[in-house]
Amino acid sequence: MRCLIIDDEPIARQIVKTYCDYFKNIEVVAECENALQAMDYLRKEKIDVLFLDINMPVITGIDFLKTLTKPPAIIITTAYQQYALDGYELNITDYLLKPFSLERFIKAVNKVNTLTPTLTVIEKTTSNTIFIKADSKVYRFETDNILYCEAQGNYTKIVTKGEVVEAYISLSKIEEQLTDACFVRCHRSFIINTKFVTTLENHRLHLGKYEIPIGSNYRENLFNVIGWKGK
Repeated sequence: MRCLIIDDEPIARQIVKTYCDYFKNIEVVAECENALQAMDYLRKEKIDVLFLDINMPVITGIDFLKTLTKPPAIIITTAYQQYALDGYELNITDYLLKPFSLERFIKAVNKVNTLTPTLTVIEKTTSNTIFIKADSKVYRFETDNILYCEAQGNYTKIVTKGEVVEAYISLSKIEEQLTDACFVRCHRSFIINTKFVTTLENHRLHLGKYEIPIGSNYRENLFNVIGWKGK
């Protein structure tokens, strides 16, 4: 299945390209910075799927879609939720709101899969990966390296084995991406990776040098996941 990535941000294009690499039957034919470049490829090449950003220079993704008489499958990739209705009115396949996880990306591609039965996912992945935007950059996190995430107002602090990043994203949004069973919310402001728990008490735990509170509403589920009955 041949795809075309259209986005004016190089990092955003790289994220989609990286995700496409998990599929053995997807070929990224080209990456375009704007819709006008994409028009040339669509005239010359057979494209099965477009990964399309909306807010781009010269012509927006929505206006570009309106110019296509026989568009391929369209997967919107954007940071702007307000265009979702416009996209669906143009019969898009799916609408991915940045930052999106690999799992969410796979769901979108699986919708195309109903039209292209030969599409399969590569059965090799050493670690789950999530991408989070912070400080005008997009950070790639291997989830095996994340110790915990802490809500701090409108931001979330992500603590890994090697760095600490503060991202303008809610803890709930990050929780949606941390699908591995080892990640558990132990407090309304904390999600922890249970693989790194070194000591555990009724009201607090330690991840090495980090002390994390345990909320009463989350204690029972946390103990069940870890396999400890408490006092």
